[in-house]
Amino acid sequence: MLDLFDRRLRRDAVDDTPGCRIERVGEVVRRTGPDWNGVLWSALDENTADAAIADAAAHFDALGVEAEWKLYSHDRPADLADRLLAAGFVPEEEETLMVAAVAGQPREAVLPDGVRLVDVTDPGGVELMDRVHRAAFGGSWDGMREQLLGQLGRDTTVMTLVLAGDVPVCAARMDLHPGTGFASLWGGGTHPDWRGRGIYRAVVAHRAGTAAARGYRWLQVDAGPQSRPILERLGFRALSTTTPYLRPAPPARAAATGSPAAD
Repeated sequence: MLDLFDRRLRRDAVDDTPGCRIERVGEVVRRTGPDWNGVLWSALDENTADAAIADAAAHFDALGVEAEWKLYSHDRPADLADRLLAAGFVPEEEETLMVAAVAGQPREAVLPDGVRLVDVTDPGGVELMDRVHRAAFGGSWDGMREQLLGQLGRDTTVMTLVLAGDVPVCAARMDLHPGTGFASLWGGGTHPDWRGRGIYRAVVAHRAGTAAARGYRWLQVDAGPQSRPILERLGFRALSTTTPYLRPAPPARAAATGSPAAD
């Protein structure tokens, strides 16, 4: 399963996002686009890693954008993390790559009384998602809000919001990857006051039902420490860990755009 994931979603990745370009340069697959820039896959060794890292850094620096090298614990060489750090890439929190068969997942979203689930189809819904993400995860979510706004109306993105009355208490999305069999779950954040009531589990079930209806076979998640135990109880299996290594945009560009790197 790990080999299948690496091959279909990393090495042979495709993207139909307008303005996006995925290209293979040597043994590196990188993505350049309006909502995310970075390295998806690499097959490097001790002799090729430093030059490939330098080339990727120069590429994204020339574009004036922040970039992410998405490093997995099974990637090689074994000291790739140290080499990225030495090249100016900064690690964020480690997450667990988990996969489950859609066929084995509950598909009925069971929610507490007075709570309902809706699909997001307009900018107002994205603003409510942004409110939940800030409460659930903290930090700056300006870039994510812009990304979600850009994904509105796409057949390959499903955005979901959970409301208690008119108050947003959970938000999540699912990206569908045509031709791969995989659907990926992202941003499943629940407001701290509403945790422990089965809402996250219900949102997973809703997305599993949608994936099944679209003919997808597997669900993939980069799970944080709060969601991993829930996903394990649902039958998700840990395949690896993944850590984002971020390289800030060059200072002149960051100052001009007012991006978080300038703060």
